[in-house]
Amino acid sequence: MQHKDKDTLANTVAANPASSTKLNVLAESLLDLSRPIKQAILLVGDYIISIICLFLALSLRQGVLDVNASPLLVALYALVPILGLYVVGFYRGVTRIFFDTDMRRVLKLFVIILIVFTVVYLFDFITSIPRSVPLLYLFMLFIWLWGSRLFLRDLLLRLQGKPVYQDLHKSGIERDNVLIYGAGSSGTALLEALQDSPRYQVAAFIDDDNRLTGGHILNKKIYPATDIESLVEDLNIAQVFLAMPSVNRQRRREIINDLTNLSVKIKELPSLQDIAEGKVTVSTMRRVDILDVLDRQTVDPDPVLLAKNIKGKNVLVTGAGGSIGSELCRQIIKNKPKCLVLYELSEYALYAIHQDLLAWQTANPMTSDSSPTQIIALLGNVNNQQKLNMVFNEYAINTVYHAAAYKHVPIVEYNPFEGVINNAKGTYHCVKAASESNVETFVLISTDKAVRPTNIMGASKRLAELVCQGFSNQHPKTKISMVRFGNVLGSSGSVVPLFTKQIAKGGPITVTHPEVTRYFMTIPEAANLVIQAGAMAKGGEVFVLDMGRPVKIVDLARRMIHLSGYEVKDENNPAGDIEIVFSGLRPGEKLYEELIIGDDNIEATQHSLIMQAREHSFDLADIEDTLSELASRAQYHDVGWLKQQFTHYVEGYTPESNLN
Repeated sequence: MQHKDKDTLANTVAANPASSTKLNVLAESLLDLSRPIKQAILLVGDYIISIICLFLALSLRQGVLDVNASPLLVALYALVPILGLYVVGFYRGVTRIFFDTDMRRVLKLFVIILIVFTVVYLFDFITSIPRSVPLLYLFMLFIWLWGSRLFLRDLLLRLQGKPVYQDLHKSGIERDNVLIYGAGSSGTALLEALQDSPRYQVAAFIDDDNRLTGGHILNKKIYPATDIESLVEDLNIAQVFLAMPSVNRQRRREIINDLTNLSVKIKELPSLQDIAEGKVTVSTMRRVDILDVLDRQTVDPDPVLLAKNIKGKNVLVTGAGGSIGSELCRQIIKNKPKCLVLYELSEYALYAIHQDLLAWQTANPMTSDSSPTQIIALLGNVNNQQKLNMVFNEYAINTVYHAAAYKHVPIVEYNPFEGVINNAKGTYHCVKAASESNVETFVLISTDKAVRPTNIMGASKRLAELVCQGFSNQHPKTKISMVRFGNVLGSSGSVVPLFTKQIAKGGPITVTHPEVTRYFMTIPEAANLVIQAGAMAKGGEVFVLDMGRPVKIVDLARRMIHLSGYEVKDENNPAGDIEIVFSGLRPGEKLYEELIIGDDNIEATQHSLIMQAREHSFDLADIEDTLSELASRAQYHDVGWLKQQFTHYVEGYTPESNLN
């Protein structure tokens, strides 16, 4: 009867535009009311229906329309379930997104009310209402609550011009067939969230638990995980949604490995913590975490190490607007420094991170026993020694994270002196200012490209490490350390965002060489490991982050293509979607990167993902002589002299570029 009423309403609205307009105005007027008023309207309406249902139950029980109970008793009796509904939060729900599962609370409530009424009847407190009436009365009220909410939800969606689930097949809207991997509570909630989706049609569930297979959830069958390949073909599946927010990363990686050979897009629910904290909803699907594609395990950060050099201290970050620098700032402010100084050359990058931190601090106010962090945004060049001295002294800096650097290998290869002056001499000015200002801790952000480099960028970063080692030997009061790691996902130089853009355009994906490999780590993980490594420093250490196993870039490209729901186009599959093109190694690019110079000079630390390398150092005075010549040599673009210096100072330096 309910569906017939809705169809009649829809036909009436379509046939009578004037009626449709009036109904739209009425719907918009109702939706514009404040929530307390809308709740009051529903509550009063349900109370009136509750009285009617009780009257009908009494009439059916007694066989006459005239009932013996007093009106006051009927009114109070009918009020009991309405008050119960209010207490359990039934009226806090939004009618437009009403789910059938909301009625589970109502059913539980009515069972409790029936038990209470039974106890009341045992003591003969109510004699004018027969004992069989409550069951019939609550049954009718339950049907009303369910039917009225479904009717209102669909009516409001129609009048707002939004598709109703029952009409999507008739409307001819193209939707992706979806498999939900995981038939637990999260999978069920995801199915309900997608019921009205104009984009997705849930075809079935799959689950690892064989005890669930063969069952149904809201008319959707549960299949074993072993059937997924045939299901993708038989049901024309376009996407697989992973609804297992609590599963560990290893199991998720195994599932994704099984899916990567299928031409389906893979998305997953956010973590249970994100859902619990209200950051996302259960219907918020996201792309698969790239860490699940890269075979990499992570370790929770040590809060003691994170806070050691930050909490209550004055901290400065150079290159604060860059990929690593900005993430360092985000993690630093969470550890409640007294003052955070952002030192950045790019005005826009400085503005962006400054606004980001201010917004975070507004959304996360400090407790009454602590004051908010003072955030200072300074435009400055790391080669401006005078300004660095002034800033370090004026803000009494305790901890420095030096992230400012030129990092793009081909760019620095074609601009060698600019790269070395910024990376090596800029580090010299920063660590000199830190030492003279008695800064407690100085941490240089280095790179795996500093190990046996074949390019100017890597050699300049190794020279920067040597500068820090030289200062550490002469200024032990400042704990100077270096942290060396590989590529970070999502940074401006990472291949992942590049591949994502190329896939979105339909390809091709460009890879420099079929054998090129790289280490990968996420920006947040790299930043928190940098902070923890710096906290372990005693002076002069070169810390090396455990980057896991190196990844072939071509394999990463293939997996990203598959995870996006496409097939690789190659000789074996000429009908594929996206081609991988090899463009050749760029100037100064290596086939593989290393994290340590020698195999026997590495030792463990108190953190399982942080190691310490023992590297050869030079006398600071010799390095200063070389740095002092940079400006004059740069005027003549004397790259030959520059490479001679690298050959002397940087162990294993073998330039592959003939740049002159």
